[in-house]
Amino acid sequence: MIQLHAQPLSTAAHRSLAQWQAEVNALAHYPDRVAEAQRRFSQRNTRRNRTFAEVRRLLMQMCSGAQRCGYCEDSAADEVEHIWPKNLYPEQVFAWHNYLYACGLCNGPKNNQFAVFPPGARNPVEVSRPTGATVRPPRKGAPALIDPRHENPMDFLILDLGGTFYFEPMARPGTRAHERADYTRRILRLNTREYLPVARAGAYDAYRALLFEYISLRENGASRPRLNRCVQGIQRAAHPTVWKEMQRQHLSHPELRSLFRKAPEALTW
Repeated sequence: MIQLHAQPLSTAAHRSLAQWQAEVNALAHYPDRVAEAQRRFSQRNTRRNRTFAEVRRLLMQMCSGAQRCGYCEDSAADEVEHIWPKNLYPEQVFAWHNYLYACGLCNGPKNNQFAVFPPGARNPVEVSRPTGATVRPPRKGAPALIDPRHENPMDFLILDLGGTFYFEPMARPGTRAHERADYTRRILRLNTREYLPVARAGAYDAYRALLFEYISLRENGASRPRLNRCVQGIQRAAHPTVWKEMQRQHLSHPELRSLFRKAPEALTW
């Protein structure tokens, strides 16, 4: 996971979202707001709706690679995901900053699972509502899930390039940062879907080959347009976290250290 680059929503779209949100917020009782948030989102979130057509277009532009999921970076993103679940937080059902384009394989398991840190707590508390449970507001607290719209997941997670290609927490156990990293990788199943580490390993080999090709082309006097195409190939490839980790960890891996020494400009791509 990497932080997504925000795209500006038009004034007209902002107004529409704000109007729809105000209609939900105007209801006096929380259960009514939850039900109305779900109903109105399903009603508005269509490709024929002008506002949501713009929302989807901008979320697509924020995706990594060729419309890859904002969580796993592997599958095609095609669902408007609420980072703060709408059936828990109806006050954010039409909040632009709460949207992310995700794939069904991430959005499905995540669903309405959400955890917060109550004031003073070190461990997150799950606030998701079991099916059939009384509809009450969730406990208040800071979110456990890392938000790639507004945070850099690489401040919390590090990818093991040495063999497993698993995400591991950056911070020491017992810290809130460690708990957030662990919760995020667990809820999104970033390590336990077996194909994801395999795909990251393949991306590592592909990035390494592209960087080697760039160095060979440059040393043999290739034109700037040809070199630029190689750079763009790296910048548009799938699993961009792998490339970012190669940059961050290059001094710890002899092969990467050698490649980036030959092309130090690649550290800024």
